[in-house]
Amino acid sequence: MRKLSKAGLLFICIALIAVGVSAGYAADSKFKVAFMYVGPVGDAGWTFSHDLGRKYLAKTLPNVETTFVESVPEGADAERVLADLAEKGNKVIFATSYGYMDPVIKVAARYPNVVFMHCSGYKTAKNAGTYMDRDYEGRYLGGVAAAKYIKSNLVGYVAAYPTPEVVRCINAFTLGAQSINPQVKVKVVWTNTWYDPAAEKAAAMSLINAGAGFITMNQDTPAATQAAEEKGLYAVSNDSDMRAFAPKAIITGQVGNWGPYYVKLVKSVMNKTWKSSQYWGGLKDGMVGLSPYGSMVTPDVKNLVEKKKAALMKDDWAVFAGPIKDQSGNIKVKAGQKMTDQEMASFNWFVQGIEGTIPKQ
Repeated sequence: MRKLSKAGLLFICIALIAVGVSAGYAADSKFKVAFMYVGPVGDAGWTFSHDLGRKYLAKTLPNVETTFVESVPEGADAERVLADLAEKGNKVIFATSYGYMDPVIKVAARYPNVVFMHCSGYKTAKNAGTYMDRDYEGRYLGGVAAAKYIKSNLVGYVAAYPTPEVVRCINAFTLGAQSINPQVKVKVVWTNTWYDPAAEKAAAMSLINAGAGFITMNQDTPAATQAAEEKGLYAVSNDSDMRAFAPKAIITGQVGNWGPYYVKLVKSVMNKTWKSSQYWGGLKDGMVGLSPYGSMVTPDVKNLVEKKKAALMKDDWAVFAGPIKDQSGNIKVKAGQKMTDQEMASFNWFVQGIEGTIPKQ
């Protein structure tokens, strides 16, 4: 066996070091993107839909490495997690719940070279923007479909927190249903939780016991729709296709498609064209849609919804176009006018026909 010369050994060592450095560089060259979720990825609703978007991003951009932290409470814990994700080298961090807004702004000030994107809020900074789907468009269409399946003209609405997003969706659903049947009323119960299947189901049952003949919700699980199924009622779901959990109840539901937006946003950061802004995506760009109809939905109802959808796609029409009255009968949006994005982002009143109050946050 031949022995290597000192020069040969030196060459091999240098080569090995070079390979190691090269391998290390390759591993570190991945563009890191992180997601912070308010619930578990298996909630079948809001967080599940965002995680589908994360997976779409990872599949579409192989040079991007994604990670996530689930079930992060809104508050001090969120601030700690955001800072930890920034320290780990993530260049873009998506915070996907309304209550993360202030922690995002605080942490963004400490990490100016990281882009923070907050979903559903309204505060921005030089390195922090906001994004949201026009979920109210899907909620309006869900109301249109529901109008034909509501018993006793009363809908039970299980709502999480009184954020502008949730208030906006309750109003949109109500207006959609009333566009078909003006006699429809909506009764709201607040759970003060995004993710608590037991509380959501109990709230739905209380509404049914109070006379509700249909159930819908702004919650992150299908529990409320399961209550409807147990009682032989129909329901509209939210955020994801939940039909598998209550197939005899769910007629359809608003769904969010976040993946294409995540790809577009990350690309803009990578090519250094990103600028802080407030983005809204809706039916027109595919960020909002409806889940497939349940087997109980008739062709005439489907056609009705499609006609309303076509109207929503026009530039000169909006869900919140006047005249719109509040609960007390006062005109809030005059005929010929429609609410602006800024007004919808701070929604704090109910439309006529809704029973319930909006608690102060």
